[in-house]
Amino acid sequence: MKEKKDIGVPLSSGFMATSIIGFFVSIWFIMDYSEPWGFTFMVFFLIMFLASVVSVHRALPLPEHMDELAIHKKKKK
Repeated sequence: MKEKKDIGVPLSSGFMATSIIGFFVSIWFIMDYSEPWGFTFMVFFLIMFLASVVSVHRALPLPEHMDELAIHKKKKK
């Protein structure tokens, strides 16, 4: 049986931005009104942030970006 290659796809940058902004909004505004809800939203947005970091870590570089990375070129002496 052939093994499936696990290829990750990065989540959008808007997903990461939403998680960061939501986390800080939870700390600054929601915690003032209700600590249980503020803590719950903080955990939720922290999980969103960790999911976006993991998805970026597991994603493969796109072929059109390989020239910009220059990891495949040998150094000229």
